[in-house]
Amino acid sequence: MIRTLFLQSTALGQAAEINTPSNYFPIGIQIIFAILFVAVMIGLSHITGPKRRTGDKLQVFESGIEQFGNARQPMAIKYFLVAILFVLFDVEVIFFYPYAVNFRGLGWDGFKAVLMFVGFFLAGFIYIIKKGALHWED
Repeated sequence: MIRTLFLQSTALGQAAEINTPSNYFPIGIQIIFAILFVAVMIGLSHITGPKRRTGDKLQVFESGIEQFGNARQPMAIKYFLVAILFVLFDVEVIFFYPYAVNFRGLGWDGFKAVLMFVGFFLAGFIYIIKKGALHWED
């Protein structure tokens, strides 16, 4: 019975190919070839490339700006706070996407859950505004 169902479900009665490790052999060959290609190209560029080590070339270069001072200066916490808030708002938008795709299937229960999510999020946003996290003039 199971064999007849299996044969009927496959195209033209042919047995479906069983997934075995040997099926992944071409993918493994491609990955190995890609790694070897990258390693050979990097090695060739290192061997054949010019090697002129002058004082100017060994000096630190950042976007054409001359370096000055120490890079280990304390930064204002506001920059980190804005980054965290950006991630928070970005994650909120990501959570809205599944609801937008399935809003008919979720029905009123899904709508109530999204309203609760928005409510909690707005409560946190109001708290952030009241604490002055977005106020930059200090």
